[in-house]
Amino acid sequence: MKRVLQGLSLLLSLILTSHVNAQEFKDLTQDQKFESYFESCEKEQFANCYQVAHWYIENKRLDPIEERTIRDTIRNLQAEKAKALEENKDFPDESQTELNTLAAKLVPENQEKISAVKGKEFLQKSCDGGEKAACKELSGKNVYEGASLLYYAALGLIFLAVFLVSKTIFQDEDQFQAQEKLDDSKTQTDEIAKHGIILRYSRPFFKRYFSPIVSGMKNKKTFKDKYRRKLAAAGLTNVLTPEDFFAFKLFLILGFPIVFLGVRTFLEETWSLQMIPVLALIGFFYPDFWISGKIQQRQKDIIRAMPFGVDMLALSVEAGLDFIAAMAKVIEKAKANPLTEEFEIVIREIKIGASRAEALRNMAWRIDLIQISSFSATLIAADSVGASIGPILKALAVEIRQKKSAEVEKAGATAATKILFPMLFLIVPSVLMIVFAPIVLEMMGGK
Repeated sequence: MKRVLQGLSLLLSLILTSHVNAQEFKDLTQDQKFESYFESCEKEQFANCYQVAHWYIENKRLDPIEERTIRDTIRNLQAEKAKALEENKDFPDESQTELNTLAAKLVPENQEKISAVKGKEFLQKSCDGGEKAACKELSGKNVYEGASLLYYAALGLIFLAVFLVSKTIFQDEDQFQAQEKLDDSKTQTDEIAKHGIILRYSRPFFKRYFSPIVSGMKNKKTFKDKYRRKLAAAGLTNVLTPEDFFAFKLFLILGFPIVFLGVRTFLEETWSLQMIPVLALIGFFYPDFWISGKIQQRQKDIIRAMPFGVDMLALSVEAGLDFIAAMAKVIEKAKANPLTEEFEIVIREIKIGASRAEALRNMAWRIDLIQISSFSATLIAADSVGASIGPILKALAVEIRQKKSAEVEKAGATAATKILFPMLFLIVPSVLMIVFAPIVLEMMGGK
């Protein structure tokens, strides 16, 4: 029992002592706390070095120890100066310079600069001693944690607002689900997958949440007229409508920053959040660059397929087939390419009642190529006067092959010029190094 009472009394005394110490430390002024922290920091208690650094950062002035030292030195120098004047002696220039320097340190602006430098020094000392909070502050992670949270919250709220508006106002849920079942067949899914990973994974979101909003816009006729021909030239008519394309642009304003933040968090990187507005701007213009590349590639594929296609048309017509049957024969025999896709569209339009001239004009409008426009105009002119198109197609095939041969020769002629710069900057320096390196090494060795 006696031992139990002794233990309880010892525990009580420890609690009271710690409480008194805490109360005493709480009653200290900022300057007294600094002196306590500084003394502990000098004894390599690096957590207190972190407290010293924060004292400098928060107070933005000289610490009390240095201030006392400076003021005592100034008083001594001023006393020496006064004594020298009384004795008619010259006050040393070194002492006057020191006096001016010390007085300048007491100016508030200079105190703030000195405290900023010392704050960084003690942060570095604390970090070197293993204090993780100091290392985070030096690297800037603590500064951006709040900003990062605000960005996450803002993006989440924007996405939630778009979701709620699109769900409650612009489209009925049952109607959308029924439309999705009609649209998302396996064939269309495979078609979408061919056009890149960004479109493939973005389409469900922008078509569900952004396309209804765009469809309700009053000035949608402007971008419908702007993007209809581009989508046709890129062969994306069955994949995207003009409204979907504009919704794609709007979605990527949020999509690119969200992906950036996700990757940044996953990799635990410290990439600057100032990149978010730049990524949003890139997201808005990315679909324009993407569709321009699609158009150029499709036009190249059509030009490449034209010689065989026109030859096959000429042979089929001369063999006794009419124009529609000749096109069907080209589709059957040729490897699938954008030109055969356009021929299929022409056949469908003629079957539903369009004239041959109208179907060919539509094809020229969609492809937007001089070669196809010339091809269509020649066939329309021959059809209007009732001439046989067999010889005309044969002449066109010869002309197209000659043009292609001329383009190949032209590309071959310019190849020497194009390879000049890679040779000049890559190959020639390598050859010179191989040739002259042994000579230089021999000269440096003095042999």
